[in-house]
Amino acid sequence: MNSMMKSTLLRQVSRASTTAVRPPTFYAATRKFTKATILGEKSSNDDVPDERHDEFSTSGKPGAFEHEGQFSRTDNRIRMPYPEEKDLPESKPVQGRGGFHFKRTLASFSLEGRVGVVTGGARGLGLVMSQALVVSGADVAIVDLNKEEAQKQAELLMEHFRDENPGATEIPKVTAHYADVSDPDSVNDSIAEIIAAHGKIDNLVTSAGFTENFDAIEYPYDRIKKLWGVNVDGTYLFATGVAKHLMARKAPGSIVMIGSMSGAIVNVPQPQAPYNAAKAAVRHLASSFAVEWAHAGIRVNCISPGYMLTALTKKILDDNPELAAKWTSLIPQGKMGRPEDLMGAVTFLCSDASGYVTGADLRVDGGYTVT
Repeated sequence: MNSMMKSTLLRQVSRASTTAVRPPTFYAATRKFTKATILGEKSSNDDVPDERHDEFSTSGKPGAFEHEGQFSRTDNRIRMPYPEEKDLPESKPVQGRGGFHFKRTLASFSLEGRVGVVTGGARGLGLVMSQALVVSGADVAIVDLNKEEAQKQAELLMEHFRDENPGATEIPKVTAHYADVSDPDSVNDSIAEIIAAHGKIDNLVTSAGFTENFDAIEYPYDRIKKLWGVNVDGTYLFATGVAKHLMARKAPGSIVMIGSMSGAIVNVPQPQAPYNAAKAAVRHLASSFAVEWAHAGIRVNCISPGYMLTALTKKILDDNPELAAKWTSLIPQGKMGRPEDLMGAVTFLCSDASGYVTGADLRVDGGYTVT
């Protein structure tokens, strides 16, 4: 018995010793890199295959091909100053967007009982977003440097609402107000006038802004200051003024800042460095204010539109027809947006439907910034 046990034990020990895990053996794989190897040249020690595409890399001669950077550089020959007020094309309310409908949607998208302020609301994107708030049930104060145009559009929006909603017993109140958004006193006076007319402010859309195109080195500095004054200072001044009002009322509210995809990318081929920087500032102001004012129930978000076919854009394309093909070739959806493509976005961010959204940047650009 003892003999059998010894024999079995010896077999097990022998088997274990042959299958035991052995420590790994490491072999250092080395290769000497010579200048010839790095440049893709053949050397006597290393048979490196011929690289036919070297001219497309940084080892090739700069400017060897005409197409280099062709679709990703600015063109300093493009110069488009922003038009004077008298030369700006007129905008019109969007047709067929404000009548009664029976399609189901969330009640939280309604803006009934609220007062919205839209700066730069007499034209372009601002006018269409003013209309979106009206259609969604809000009373609206249109703020613009051109009060006469703002008054005209305010009356048109109410008339348009009545035409599309025959029999409506309550017509939204739309008022017009002057402001130079880059001037603190003018902004404060405008806010006070709006509160006197409407009793309160619940929503703010900062749409006042403009772009123009100059090569950075040649850009007149007085125009840069004006551009930043409207786009950045104007956004800051109106947002802080409305936030003070909301905090004094101890009321929640929503502020929507209109940025641009230009705050995240560099547009080509038109040069517009100051505008791009201004819209990047607007985007980050929205994030910063969102954090600072969250305790007060004030939400702050940004909408960053891509290329939108406004009346002013049409004027630019009339003078520079080649830009349409260049712009749309860089948009995954292949088309420019229409101003009314922003109506849903601004309504969502102003309404309770976005109650847990703050500090966001909603890009409405056809996919431009994701490529």
